[in-house]
Amino acid sequence: MNSDAKAQADDLTAVAAGVDQPLTPAKSTIASRWFIASLAVLSMVGLLSSAFLWQKLSSMQEQLARQSADAGLQSTEARAIARQAQELAREAAARVAVFDARLSEVSLQRTQLEELMQSLSRSRDENMVVDIESAIRLAQQQAQLTGSVEPLLAALKSADQRVARAAQPRLTPLQRAIARDIDRIKSVAISDTPGLLVKLDELVHLTDELTLANAVPAVRASSAVKREPSDAASTLWLRSLQVLREQASSLLRVSRIEQPEAALLSPEQSFFLRENFKLKLLNARLGLLARQLDSARADLAAAAVSLNRYFDPGSRKTQLVASMLQQVQSQMKTLQIPRVDETLAALATAAAGR
Repeated sequence: MNSDAKAQADDLTAVAAGVDQPLTPAKSTIASRWFIASLAVLSMVGLLSSAFLWQKLSSMQEQLARQSADAGLQSTEARAIARQAQELAREAAARVAVFDARLSEVSLQRTQLEELMQSLSRSRDENMVVDIESAIRLAQQQAQLTGSVEPLLAALKSADQRVARAAQPRLTPLQRAIARDIDRIKSVAISDTPGLLVKLDELVHLTDELTLANAVPAVRASSAVKREPSDAASTLWLRSLQVLREQASSLLRVSRIEQPEAALLSPEQSFFLRENFKLKLLNARLGLLARQLDSARADLAAAAVSLNRYFDPGSRKTQLVASMLQQVQSQMKTLQIPRVDETLAALATAAAGR
């Protein structure tokens, strides 16, 4: 386009230059023809270029119209899609809101269910703890009454099995306390209560055979047979003097008594002394049966004091009774049934929910 316009401008410049020059008629005719021809060519060229430009502009307009139509259609589709997206977003938001509400309801129900399960589990554990505590206390009373640790050991083993079946972490301290109490009870040596009762009965039976400290020893038979006086000339006063000497030796007795009140006992008081000694032994026996160990120990101590004060320490029966009393007193020290305070404390802690 630019080259054609430049050529046309050059031709017009040349024609104008030729017009200014003086021409002959022939030359002027030729020039006018050439001018007309060039004008016609230029007009044709201009028309062709205008037609080409018009066609190109029309095509561009059509293309722009199609593009605008396409853009409008696309914008319409985009609006529809955006509208659908908004509707979908609203539906999704509504569904999310519904899901959130349902989720909150499910979470609340789950929380309530967990609380209910924990409450049921806690109630079951609390009932189990109460049952175990009652069984252990009852077994401890039975052990105190019978003097045997078997009821207490059986109750502790049963409690250990129940706690192990429950498998609750918060009951682990209770299980450890029960195991320690079982080991401690098994390691303690407990005296035989029936054997002690038999020994006390023997002491009561031996009381009548004890010799008092102020008792007169039996007159021992003389080893030598009294000889008849060989001398017929023995006078009567010699025989009388011998009889008097024998009677004096039987009336006079020298002995050492540590307690003055033992020497002043009358025969009636000796009877009551023996009965009082028996009563102390029997009271100790009753205290042992009733598991009143402190009272039984006090009665045995009083009986030992009475034995050492009023009875003959050199007698074999007295020494035997004193030895048996010492054995009973030493064995009474190991009659105390071990307590399960650690298990009871763990049960109280578990019942409190800590």
